[in-house]
Amino acid sequence: MTSATIHVSGVRCERCIGRLAGALRGHAGIEYANANLMGEVSLQWDEDKTSRDEIVAALTRSGFPEREVRSSSSDDRERDGARL
Repeated sequence: MTSATIHVSGVRCERCIGRLAGALRGHAGIEYANANLMGEVSLQWDEDKTSRDEIVAALTRSGFPEREVRSSSSDDRERDGARL
């Protein structure tokens, strides 16, 4: 079993959450899925039946492409703080 949180764009309301759930419903190998309005999709899946790439492709086809998440390192915080 593999677990991950995939960050997607396009989630703006509860209806979007429903569309996102519909994109994953019936997807072979997904054991658990939960999404929030921030576009964080927590998943657990069986690697023998599906892959992260296949899940991301299903989300993208439904209008929820994966977005890059920028890590917040101490260097970033210092640089960002200097701009204030």
